[in-house]
Amino acid sequence: MAGSSVKVIGARPSPYVNRVQIALKLKSIDYEFLQETFGSKSELLLKSNPVHKKIPVLIHDDKPISESLIIVQYIDEQWTSGPSILPADAYDRAIARFWAAYLDDKWFPALRDYRSAKDDEEKSAVLDKVKEGLAYLEEAFVKGGAKFFGGENIGYLDIAFGSFLGWLKAAEKITDVKLLDASTTPSLAVWAENFLSHDSVKGVIPETEELVELAKKFAAIAKAAQPKN
Repeated sequence: MAGSSVKVIGARPSPYVNRVQIALKLKSIDYEFLQETFGSKSELLLKSNPVHKKIPVLIHDDKPISESLIIVQYIDEQWTSGPSILPADAYDRAIARFWAAYLDDKWFPALRDYRSAKDDEEKSAVLDKVKEGLAYLEEAFVKGGAKFFGGENIGYLDIAFGSFLGWLKAAEKITDVKLLDASTTPSLAVWAENFLSHDSVKGVIPETEELVELAKKFAAIAKAAQPKN
C-alpha cells in the first residue's frame, strides 16, 4: 500500500493511535500504517508533528494532522459517506467533547499514575480517582439510554473512551482489582463488551497480556531512571 493517500504514523499499543485506526475502520478507509519504534522518533514523525513530536499523525494527501481527537473529527468531516462519528446535535457534540476532554485530561492520567505511585496509600488514592471517573461515565451513559454513547453505533465518545479499554484491562490484571465492575458500573460493563466486539474495533486494541508486558517494561525503565540514594 505504498501509494496510499492515507497514512498513520503510530504504534499499536498507543490508545491514541487506536482511536485513529478505529475511526478509519469505521469509515472503511484503507490506510498505510507507519510503525514507530519505542524509544525513538522517526524523521517523518518529527517533520510531520514538529510541535509535539508525538504520535499519532494522520497524513492525508501529504498533509499531516496531529492529536488523536482532532484527527477523529477530521476523519468524520472528510469522509462523510460512512457512519457519522460526531453527534448531529450541537449540544450532544459539546457533551461528547466534554467527556472526551475529561478522559484525556483527568481520567487516563490517573490510571497511568498507578505505576508511579510510591506506596499502597498512594496507589489506593489513584484507584479511587479512576473508579470515581467510571462512576461519572456510568451516569452519563445511562442518561443516553442507547447501546453506545453514540447511539446504536459507536461514535466520538465511544472511540475516545473505548481506546483506553485495553490499558484498563491491563491495569486490572496488574493490580488484581476489578475497575470496570458489573456490580458498580453495570451499564459500562455491557458497553465495554459491545465496543470491543464491534467490527471496527476487532484487531485494533492489543491483547491484555501484551499491554501488561509493556507496562512492566515502562515500570522498569522508570525505576532505573530514579536517582539512587
